[in-house]
Amino acid sequence: MATTTPRLLFFFCVLISVGILVADSKFMVYNTSQGIVPGKLNVHLVPHTHDDVGWLKTVDQYYVGSNNSIQGACVQNVLDSLIPALLADKNRKFIYVEIAFFQRWWRDQSDAVQRIVTDLVSSGQLEFINGGMCMHDEAATHYVDMIDQTTLGHRFIKREFDVTPRIGWQIDPFGHSAVQAYLLGAQVGFDSLYFGRIDYQDREKRKNEKSLEFVWQGSKSLGSSAEIFSGAFPANYEPPSGFYFEVNDNSPIVQDDITLFDYNVQERVNDFVAAAVSQANITRTNHIMWTMGTDFKYQYAHTWFRQMDKLIHYVNKDGRVNALYSTPSIYTDAKYATNESWPIKTGDFFPYADRINAYWTGYFTSRPALKHYVRTMSGYYLFNDSFLLTYLYVLLENKAARQLEFFKGRSTSGPNTDSLADALAIAQHHDAVTGTEKQHVANDYAKRLSIGYMESEQLVATSLAHLVESASYTGSGNPTTKFQQCLLLNISYCPASEVTLSQGKKLIVVVYNSLGWKRDDTVRIPVINEDVIVHDSEGKAIESQLLPLDDVHLGLRNYYVKAYLGQTPTKTPKYWLVFTVSVPPLGFSTYTISGAEGAGASSTRSSVYTFQSREKSTIEVGQGNVKLSFSTDQGKMTNYVNSRSLVEESVQQSYSFYNGYNGSNDKAPLIPQNSGAYVFRPNGTFLITPEEKASLTVIRGPVIDEVHQQINSWIHQITRLHKEKEHVEVEFIVGPIPTDDGIGKEVVTQLDTAMATNKTFYTDSNGRDFIKRIRDYRTDWDFKVNQPVAGNYYPINLGIYMQDNRTEFSVLVDRSLGGSSTVDGQIELMLHRRLLLDDSRGVAEALNETVCVSDECTGLRVLGKFYFRIDPLGDGAKWRRSFGQEIYSPLLLAFAEQDGDNWKNSHATTFSGIDSSYSLPDNVALITLQELDDGKILIRLAHLYEVGEDKDFSVMANVELKKLFPRKKIGKATEMNLSANQERTEMERKRLVWKKEGGSSGTEKGVRGGPVDPAKLVVELAPMEIRTFLIDLEQKFFHRRHHHHDDVSDV
Repeated sequence: MATTTPRLLFFFCVLISVGILVADSKFMVYNTSQGIVPGKLNVHLVPHTHDDVGWLKTVDQYYVGSNNSIQGACVQNVLDSLIPALLADKNRKFIYVEIAFFQRWWRDQSDAVQRIVTDLVSSGQLEFINGGMCMHDEAATHYVDMIDQTTLGHRFIKREFDVTPRIGWQIDPFGHSAVQAYLLGAQVGFDSLYFGRIDYQDREKRKNEKSLEFVWQGSKSLGSSAEIFSGAFPANYEPPSGFYFEVNDNSPIVQDDITLFDYNVQERVNDFVAAAVSQANITRTNHIMWTMGTDFKYQYAHTWFRQMDKLIHYVNKDGRVNALYSTPSIYTDAKYATNESWPIKTGDFFPYADRINAYWTGYFTSRPALKHYVRTMSGYYLFNDSFLLTYLYVLLENKAARQLEFFKGRSTSGPNTDSLADALAIAQHHDAVTGTEKQHVANDYAKRLSIGYMESEQLVATSLAHLVESASYTGSGNPTTKFQQCLLLNISYCPASEVTLSQGKKLIVVVYNSLGWKRDDTVRIPVINEDVIVHDSEGKAIESQLLPLDDVHLGLRNYYVKAYLGQTPTKTPKYWLVFTVSVPPLGFSTYTISGAEGAGASSTRSSVYTFQSREKSTIEVGQGNVKLSFSTDQGKMTNYVNSRSLVEESVQQSYSFYNGYNGSNDKAPLIPQNSGAYVFRPNGTFLITPEEKASLTVIRGPVIDEVHQQINSWIHQITRLHKEKEHVEVEFIVGPIPTDDGIGKEVVTQLDTAMATNKTFYTDSNGRDFIKRIRDYRTDWDFKVNQPVAGNYYPINLGIYMQDNRTEFSVLVDRSLGGSSTVDGQIELMLHRRLLLDDSRGVAEALNETVCVSDECTGLRVLGKFYFRIDPLGDGAKWRRSFGQEIYSPLLLAFAEQDGDNWKNSHATTFSGIDSSYSLPDNVALITLQELDDGKILIRLAHLYEVGEDKDFSVMANVELKKLFPRKKIGKATEMNLSANQERTEMERKRLVWKKEGGSSGTEKGVRGGPVDPAKLVVELAPMEIRTFLIDLEQKFFHRRHHHHDDVSDV
């Protein structure tokens, strides 16, 4: 008993003390009003959440908080809890990024809540950062898609809140592009750009040199006029260790109630100061940023703000450093005010590795079918805008009021392009087009694109019918022509063209060109009849060719039609019909296919010859300037000749695969690393040799020659030469990739030449600038090679090329993928990946895509194309730029059936939306032509060439706006920033000009087009310049000329 008496006495004394303290306790008010303090280290606390627009869950599941067995995340909860938390203290701040989520939430709010939120935005407590519909990827995205999704978000913010985002916030994409810096950063009007992921070797060097923050000059053409202050975070986009405050996080809270146990104010202040000083030691100036949040945080916002209130209060009472609620805008202004000189960064931040053996270069190719679907829908969306607008002008001119009723309600009722725009926007997310999402999420992205396409397809069919029938002057508001389109033409399935042409029935093919210049191209469609003839818009018979539809493509067609549509095709076409078309800019031409009458009048049947592997000979194909030689016994291409340019080069193509690495083989201190959806880590290269019984089939005809090769049981290839073209088209079918050995595989093709390329090659940045790459080398640090293949892979959206002192070898692609030149004189493209292990980057799922029919699943087969050409040194850019536009904007085909010969008399057979005597300059593309909700026209013009890229086209270009709108009078043309949410003059006026180390050396401003004269309305474009305008159109009347029924432009 004696031993317990002192202990009881101690607790009795403590209880008395606690009782006194409780009696004296009162509500604690924390001082959070502190601003920036000169002379102290200022710690800018930036509360944020990173809300993926799909990743482990679909975008809908993330928003409403369903499917929480995968991840406990609900964006509704974040935004619902955020507003009262901000209202509780006017000094609190928060930034929000993903407008795809915020727009949904906003539309669900009452007027009262919307007014409160508007006040929070106006006061600066709630700030929109980045402001796109999603935080887009920077490797697998095309620059047009990046612009579109950013514009969609920025215009929502402008319309609802009348504010313009100031800061770029690309904190999670897996590497960062030059286009993001100069185009989606500086040209949008951002004052700075912040991101989280750079190569681990680069980060360490920058930390040592205090160069994590810098001035980024992403464009050598635009120079300092398009530079932007940028910052890479010291570790990631999360708080320092020990400062996570979600309701279930395990960081120590600030326990400041002395009546309770575990009082730790001084301990937490010391932790805060230590972390701040540590970051200050690698950061220039007396300002550092803490990103207070991470993925889907603030679902109960008060838990974060309560702790940050306390930290600000007690840290500032301590006095060693200064803590404040902040935003990236406040932080940027503080950095600017220091008048510091900053290092200069050029180029980009690819490839990205987060540790040894972990290069995030696999996602450049992951889910190649989804990547192609996104690219196809992007071109279709661009077509929708330009086509609908040209149609609109014609209708206005003809005063077809009832027809226009369809468009007057386009934003709220009836078919429109809104759902496709939304689907495309979220598909640019850094866990969407990248292929790094779970399979069910990838399916969701594809489903949304399909829904958007179907609605747009209906709209296009109706609009096109109005256009072609405008020559008949029937006055009817409902067109009678029923057009069909063929989205599944890539798998040889097109019911609209697979019709029996007998008893006078004709197939009408309307071919639309969304480019701003005349286009000559080749059309391929499957047909039933073997005796057919093709007539052009003027009724003249044109040369056409029939090619047999091979068993491989028929098998692909039947399997995937059953998989996609749930039914087996009822017809089996025997042939491809191929013919050359000529289509005016922003317009269409009409071609009529009918049964042939009389001998010699039909399409030419191709000659077909199959060489067996035992036959030793060399064959030559190609009827135009370009010819290829093949070795029949080796089954390989051997030589390329262009008789016009006098280029001849030895070219061989092969296929290989890399085994996916199994990280369980890694031994400490290495961290186990598999090859997976994100990471490319090869474990040996294996050449795929043609099988012993492999054959080589040559098909010749007046329009194209083809060489068919069955490389092995799961790779088929067609090499195609068009008579009127000077490039080679290679179509491949890869898959199902075999995995019965328990090993995942990554399939590549190599194009080998004898060129002396000195480790150097060039890849595009988001389809825009080309950036010089040197194998095993980085411009910013002494590169330590640990993955000689994966560490030299780069993203490709447009193309890749190499050169020596004589020639340029260029390869263009039909979707984003990864590629390299791992050997001098060679270009390598990764075409498909199928892996059986997860790479431990969060998705927790192997990249093993399958397609199921009748409960039987097989690995995904991918059909794609790439194109190559060899030019004399200095001449390759013309083809890369012009044909690159044609790949991105393929011709649109619409089909209708017609009985008799009266189509030409009752329909317009040709049309151009611009002045009939005009086309855009060869170095300019029209990348946006869109009617906005307020009736204004949004137009973007892009110069396609870089400074010094081409001797003829890297020059100033002029575009006459009046010629683009021949049927309308332009009332006003206002130049805007890239995302069209502020006038360009206002953007330039507010622009921060940063001091750089080394003075002005290497910081030339770059040439820009001059102001637009409102009378002449001629737009100048300097190399790589994109200019954006909002145009007000006025009515302009013309007299109809009834004797011209074949040209809508005369209406």
